[in-house]
Amino acid sequence: MPYLTMGDPDIQTSGRLLLAAQNAGASICELGIPFSDPIADGPVIQASMTWALEHGVRPVHVLEMVAQQRSKLDIGLVAMVSYSIVHKLGDEAFIKDAIDAGIDGFIFPDLSLEESAKTRDLVAKHGGILSFLIAPTTPDKRAKEIAQACTGFIYLLARAGVTGEQSELPPDLSPRVERMQKISDLPITVGFGVSTDSHVRQVVSVADAAVVGSAIVRRITEAREQGTDHVVETTQAFIGDLARGLTKATVSASGR
Repeated sequence: MPYLTMGDPDIQTSGRLLLAAQNAGASICELGIPFSDPIADGPVIQASMTWALEHGVRPVHVLEMVAQQRSKLDIGLVAMVSYSIVHKLGDEAFIKDAIDAGIDGFIFPDLSLEESAKTRDLVAKHGGILSFLIAPTTPDKRAKEIAQACTGFIYLLARAGVTGEQSELPPDLSPRVERMQKISDLPITVGFGVSTDSHVRQVVSVADAAVVGSAIVRRITEAREQGTDHVVETTQAFIGDLARGLTKATVSASGR
């Protein structure tokens, strides 16, 4: 489940990157809608969002691009978007427009569970899914409440803090996933710090999906100066490398 900042390096290339991710083996793409004050993003994604905003990318441009590309895509598309954007544009108007454009679901990282009932109802009304973040520091009782409010999948953070590449995943990840599996039948997605094909293999050996963000965005940033074709080629190659972690996990599980 690769993460891509929409509008980096430009909105047209973001459309190409969605297709590249699909061709490389992604099942779902997380679409980061640029926001001036990211809630949980580390410096790499923050800089990427700043680039997109400074080049004029706005939510309406993202939805227009998705609508143009949707017929070419079989993968799921989930928008990671600040609730402050949704609230400013109008909850129902934004949610309806996004789903009509081809977005399948949402992650609102700054929407609290206690204030989410109306938004959850609107997402369900228009046929979308909504997932919340569950941190390592979240008590089990609270984690159960959050999980019960999720639809589609549960987004489990591998570590506390903000997004960013890590050399190793935390040792307590597996038992945390197992606890969540006892709480909910929904698929469990793990993100924050997942950076390599080895990490992907570790994650999907216990969970259902792995989100990789900063490692992809960093490569896009580094490839910008060499042109958009190079950005697309580099990104597709790296996502293909990450997807090999899925293959290795399947082979390992089957004993072949």
